[in-house]
Amino acid sequence: MIMDITQVMQYLPHRYPFLLIDKVTELELGKTITAIKNVTINEPFFPGHFPVSPVMPGVLILEAMAQAAAILSFKTKNYAPEDIGVVYFAGIDGARFKKPVLPGDQLVLKVAIVREMRGIWKYTGRAEVDGVLVAEAELMATLRDKP
Repeated sequence: MIMDITQVMQYLPHRYPFLLIDKVTELELGKTITAIKNVTINEPFFPGHFPVSPVMPGVLILEAMAQAAAILSFKTKNYAPEDIGVVYFAGIDGARFKKPVLPGDQLVLKVAIVREMRGIWKYTGRAEVDGVLVAEAELMATLRDKP
C-alpha cells in the first residue's frame, strides 16, 4: 500500500511547517509502515539549527516517526481522523541519535507496532538515511477525541 502526499494529509492534521511525512512507501496493517521525509535546505528550522552547519533537530526526527505511527494506527483501525480525533504522544523511551541528518538527505522512517492495549499504542521506530541508522526510539501514543 502506497500513499502520496494528498492521502497522507487525509490522515494527519499537521500542515506546513509541521507536516513531516512526504509519502508512505509500505504499509502492512497492524504491523509496520515505511514513510519518507525529504529533507531540504528550505526547511524552516535550518536557519537556526545551525546556520553554518545545518542539522535536522532530533526532536523533529522523533516527531516524523510519531506521524508515521499515527498513520499506521489510523489505517490499522480503519479510522479517518475525523472519526476519532487525534493521536497524542504518551512517551518516548530509548531515543538514540546515531548520525546527523542534513539537507538533501531522504529520511526513511520505519515504524512497527509492538502492542495496543486500552487505547495506548507502543511502537518501535527507526530512521535511516541511505540504509544507515540515524535515529531510533520506542514511542507510545494514544488516540483521543478532538479537543
